[in-house]
Amino acid sequence: MNASAGDLFGLPPEDRASSPYTGYTRAHWEAAADGMLEAAWKWATPGGARLDLPGPPSHSGVRSDGLEGYARTFLAAGFRVAGAGGKDPNGLLERYADGLGTGTRTPGRDDAESWPLILDHHVQGQPMVESASVALGLRLTRPWLWDRLASDVQDRAEQWLRGALRHVPAGNNWYLFPYTVAGFLESVGRRDAETVRARERASELLDHWYRGDGWYADGDGRAFDHYNGWALHLYPLLDAHLAGDEKESALHGARLREHLESFSLMFGGDGAPLHFGRSLTYRFAASAGVGLGAVTGHTPLTPGASRRVVSGSLRYFLERGAVGNDGLLSLGWHGPHAATLQTYSGPASPYWASKAFVALLAPAEHPLWASPEAAAPSEGPDRVLSVPAAGFLVQSTGADGVVRLHNHGSDHVRPDEGESAADEDPHYARLAYSTVTGPTSAENTADNHLSVTVGGARSARRRIRPLGSGHGDGWGWAASWHLPVFPAGPSTVPGLRVESVTVARGRHELRVHRVLGAPDGARAELTGWATDPDGPMCSLLRGLHGWEAPEDVRAPRGTAFTRWATVPRLGAEVTGTAVLVALASLTADPEAALPHQDGASDEVVDRVELAGDTVTVCWAQDGARTRIAFGRGTVTVDHG
Repeated sequence: MNASAGDLFGLPPEDRASSPYTGYTRAHWEAAADGMLEAAWKWATPGGARLDLPGPPSHSGVRSDGLEGYARTFLAAGFRVAGAGGKDPNGLLERYADGLGTGTRTPGRDDAESWPLILDHHVQGQPMVESASVALGLRLTRPWLWDRLASDVQDRAEQWLRGALRHVPAGNNWYLFPYTVAGFLESVGRRDAETVRARERASELLDHWYRGDGWYADGDGRAFDHYNGWALHLYPLLDAHLAGDEKESALHGARLREHLESFSLMFGGDGAPLHFGRSLTYRFAASAGVGLGAVTGHTPLTPGASRRVVSGSLRYFLERGAVGNDGLLSLGWHGPHAATLQTYSGPASPYWASKAFVALLAPAEHPLWASPEAAAPSEGPDRVLSVPAAGFLVQSTGADGVVRLHNHGSDHVRPDEGESAADEDPHYARLAYSTVTGPTSAENTADNHLSVTVGGARSARRRIRPLGSGHGDGWGWAASWHLPVFPAGPSTVPGLRVESVTVARGRHELRVHRVLGAPDGARAELTGWATDPDGPMCSLLRGLHGWEAPEDVRAPRGTAFTRWATVPRLGAEVTGTAVLVALASLTADPEAALPHQDGASDEVVDRVELAGDTVTVCWAQDGARTRIAFGRGTVTVDHG
């Protein structure tokens, strides 16, 4: 345990009897919430309406950032007090009640206390995001805060919150913010046509965005990421749970249960969530869906496994510098890390991590806390799991607890958006992500990327078109194709496309690419995992067919996990159609080895056979054969 975080938050001694994996109990969660809140409240305005935390402002400005500080910490306070049955030893609710009254007295006024108005997302949208946390905090603490407010303060708060119902959200999970606001207003007897329509519209869109396998797209495109757990599942199921609505709880609970079948595997043996997608500075909010599943009973996990995942995630960040010496959550991953952030990230943004404290809604006698911790899904035997709806292939190895996500389906590109290399997002564009590595920055060589260089310009991967996925006993595959887009000159080359297949077995990743329509003079390059050359993780990449020129390239800006990194890279001249085969590995085993160049036999792969557009890989250890057949815009994979 990081001594500074333990001392700052006054965490109790570890309990290895009931929590053999993390040492954390419910008391640790309460202490962490109390410590986070106390540190943040030192930066409150005199009237308590804003928490103006130190740091560079977001693009929404300091007034919105101050509201964000109030709202997101209020969410943690709501879970903390509601989970304790109204006990509030630190007087949190009095502070939030005072801030509510002050912030809504003259909303929109340019002063130190007044909350900004909620407007359309493209005008002044961030307050709409925060309105959901305010509404949820009020709903969680209703008997001890809302019901004790003067009627004029209640009316002012309602008027400010209704701004979320009267303005246009962004076209994604934002529709759940007015949904949550309307749910609170209806719970306190303020239902009307406006609240009903806000909830109906969000429900319609939620059904439209549901893709199956427990996964939602975050909008009309193919953005599949942590917003599933900390937003798209959290808001509707928590709303139904608080309302006692059995029909809605059954609907959303079934979807969450299915989501957790795959998502619960995406936490490493060290507790880390996957470093993938946007808003990663929310850190342990990634465990919110696991905690909510345990609280509501809609989960495939045992209570002990659920606690191991949520406590493991909380501890992971607390012991790796996520909290500074001032007790505040920093903007970054472990500690501060600018490349992890988006322009909407402000000093209080990390406090969406408060959503993880939904686990505190389970009282002390609940099985989540009363049952002993059990192993997380990634701590058992090696597993490979495909998620067809999202285009994911999840690969975990029990020996080192590392989880890898092979991305053949999530791109965060809107349907109406053109593809531009200038908009490439390292948090979605790469072929693979893990719980122990992060993507390199946009200024450095891209890790886990297949690029084509034409006329001196190296291509980017933007829109990802899935070609299928599947898994069997101990193996799995996923495939996709993309149009290489270029930062200079014409954005695309006529006829040029790349088809990519990943086959996972144990710690090994067979990466097969077919480049189509490559012009004369084109060059393909494939990179592997970005790691610290002096660190515990070993990144290996070897060519099996078609590749040449292996080298290690430097990424001086590093990743969220290391200040400086190296990336293995292969290259090959390509013209017309070319099929390229490589084997990659990310492992903590210092004795790990991969095949030599161009199919030479060794202990992993015996040989590679190429017949037209069909690749057959013969595995040395057990004689299994993996056959990958490229068709006209299709891929089939057989293994046996």
